[in-house]
Amino acid sequence: MKKIICFIVFISLTTIANAQQVRPSNSGQIYGEIARLRHLTKVLYVAAHPDDENTRLLAWLVNVKHVRAAYLSLTRGDGGQNILGSEQGPALGLIRTHELMEARKLDGAEQFFTRAVDFGFSKNYQETFKHWDKDQLTSDVVWVMRKYRPDVVICRFPPDTRAGHGHHASSAILAAAAFKKAGDKTQYANQLEFYPAWQPKRILFNAFRFGSFNTTSEDMFKMPVGQYVPAIGMGVGELAGISRSVHKSQGAGTPSVPGTQMEYFQLVDGDSIKESIFDGIDITWNRIGRKDIGKEIEEVMLQFDYNHPDASIPALLEIRKKIDGVTDAYWRKEKLEELDNIILHCSGFMAELYTKQAEAVAGDKLPFTLHVIARSATPIKLVGINWAGNDTSLKIGINSDTMVSIDHVITIPVNTPITEPYWLSRPQPNPGNYAIPNDTLLGLPETPNNLNAWVKLKIGGEYFNVAIPLSYKKLDPVKGDVVEQLRIVPFATLEFTNNLVIRKKPRVINTDVRFHSNIYDEKMSDFNIIANNVVHDFNIYLTKNLDTILPIMIENPFENEEFRMKSIIRPTSKNIKEATRYKDLIYPTLFTQHLIQYNHLPTLQYFTPAEAKVINKDWKCTAKKIGYVDGAGDNMVAFLRQAGLEVDILKEADMTDANRLKKYDAIITGIRAVNVEKRMTRWLPVLFQYAQNGGTLVMQYNTLQDLSTTKIGPYPFELANLRVTEEDATVKFLHPENRLLNYPNKITQDDFKGWVQERGLYFTNKWDDRYTPIFEMNDNGEKALQGSTLYTKYGKGNYIYTSLSFFRQIPAGNKGAIRLLMNMLSVGK
Repeated sequence: MKKIICFIVFISLTTIANAQQVRPSNSGQIYGEIARLRHLTKVLYVAAHPDDENTRLLAWLVNVKHVRAAYLSLTRGDGGQNILGSEQGPALGLIRTHELMEARKLDGAEQFFTRAVDFGFSKNYQETFKHWDKDQLTSDVVWVMRKYRPDVVICRFPPDTRAGHGHHASSAILAAAAFKKAGDKTQYANQLEFYPAWQPKRILFNAFRFGSFNTTSEDMFKMPVGQYVPAIGMGVGELAGISRSVHKSQGAGTPSVPGTQMEYFQLVDGDSIKESIFDGIDITWNRIGRKDIGKEIEEVMLQFDYNHPDASIPALLEIRKKIDGVTDAYWRKEKLEELDNIILHCSGFMAELYTKQAEAVAGDKLPFTLHVIARSATPIKLVGINWAGNDTSLKIGINSDTMVSIDHVITIPVNTPITEPYWLSRPQPNPGNYAIPNDTLLGLPETPNNLNAWVKLKIGGEYFNVAIPLSYKKLDPVKGDVVEQLRIVPFATLEFTNNLVIRKKPRVINTDVRFHSNIYDEKMSDFNIIANNVVHDFNIYLTKNLDTILPIMIENPFENEEFRMKSIIRPTSKNIKEATRYKDLIYPTLFTQHLIQYNHLPTLQYFTPAEAKVINKDWKCTAKKIGYVDGAGDNMVAFLRQAGLEVDILKEADMTDANRLKKYDAIITGIRAVNVEKRMTRWLPVLFQYAQNGGTLVMQYNTLQDLSTTKIGPYPFELANLRVTEEDATVKFLHPENRLLNYPNKITQDDFKGWVQERGLYFTNKWDDRYTPIFEMNDNGEKALQGSTLYTKYGKGNYIYTSLSFFRQIPAGNKGAIRLLMNMLSVGK
């Protein structure tokens, strides 16, 4: 058959291991997998965040050069902004992790992470390394280099101010330091128990042009990428746009650019380059003295039949025997894994093992259905199944394109851990690092799914063991089949209806909790809500999948103290068996289950201790009825309602006439409302009229990207990518007499203590003289900025534009930010 370039959507080994169905690649993909089998080399790309990577280059390496490539992102993007919803911090990092994994499914590269926490925008690497442990993260990068064994390491950013972000520059600094240490057995010797020292050949800086910012020069090493791939009808540059656009939470939609474009490289360390980034590296089987295997793989490629990929199985089985005899243990293991997947794909093998419920408790017995099928001229038999601990011997031919179905009740092993991201399973040791419960998990994009059954196949006389994940499957009337990982949950969960509890009366806390049981008819005694050692007890009878709303009232002697209210099960000797033990699993603390569900991602689950922050209501607000305009997602509505205000979410019908809005004391817009709500171009004139008629309009920050209109205020002002990232930066009151700083709450410097992550972002930099700037602030060593908050009287009413990060401060229970917000809402009352 005529050789063609492979179909570009390559299912990597990592993807195969975590997919909920085992499915064959198509013929174009299989051809690409065989082409990669020829090459004994890898490339590691290093940057700081999800969406930092050069997707076009990764796609080119995997699908045109047919080599394995991976992206190492130092962080999971926890400190970014979320255009899809209200998730912040670790929850946003979980979303961005899986967006990155979906992108890798498209471009074909693999994915790694370090333990670094994305703490938000950082203007230089000096600031970054105040938060990050440089040696710890160097060790993490060394770990990935030793595990993955790349010959070439490529950095997205330079180690200086040209990087544009402290995290970016730090990624280059850490990569260069790790490059020097990875091959040194005296460095991080504790890692050698798992992986030997490994020295990459060279490390490069992949220079870039971002808009008007250019780090390239014509004396750099250059190579064209983006080549057209006939099998998919697009070039890798076009695919890169599709892959990068999966980063939906960041609003990172990217154009698909056809045609070749030049990539620029500068040597950072290691051997020089003249002709190729692989100069001086034998990437063929001759590298380990087995040129014969490479020739046989080439022959399979020449004879490959796209209509009958199974015709390659006999030759591939012979190659399998030869690879099994390779003396180099590393490449023997790597290439056998690759080849076994290729053979399965050539056979047309498909398998799924599913139940009809999405969640289970360890120890549950669930009915499962196994479907297996293969399409191959080479005989394939199903000879055994290990049902998560119980073996069944079989002898069923499955190669006739006829599906075999087997029903079986499976007991979930009692030691099965709950399904959660491994990096969120323990408290952080410090704000800059996630806790890694097991060294071998370091670098992995997600927790390995070890809840599998194993089927044993006999293909042409050779045996294959294939992991089939225990899954949940349903038919969705819109999406069709939905197949996801079976999620393991605790026997019970609890959540406060509000994570921030406002204590309105001295010495008394009133709140509600929602208790959810995942088991049947088990009694649990002495369930406690504990606040400052004051305990509230009650009994609960567990009924599966029923929520119980429990009103809680606790008298607390500490009138002025803020604290965390936690839920636990008191393990007294009288009731420890019922209270804390279910099928030999002990849960001394109850947890809150969090589910994240977006159409472009699988259902994501994580847990946090069931607790709420309690703060005293020591602010005043003269506004009573508030209108809210939805933005990209914040917690403003829930907070304002809990604070005792009446809040309506405004819709299209409300925006037809300003007179319809006069019932509101104030209207506040959600973050990035002008970015995500395209009707704002029609709504804003109505809102301005509302203010002119005597109302108060408070607008939270917007970004420069994709504004529905630039006429954001009643008078002109301009947004800029200006921010103050030091959360403790000094704040100067430019007009201490201004009503925003005095009514109904007196704002002082104490109100700017204890802020989290940042002061604000996307400040204004130019404004009409009719606006009054309220604050001046700056990061250390930078010029003072006055564009965080603008105020103006407008007609009979008031207009405020603020870039202060209320969306971070309010969920954190920062009372200074709350007092300032209440003044903004009350300015017209």
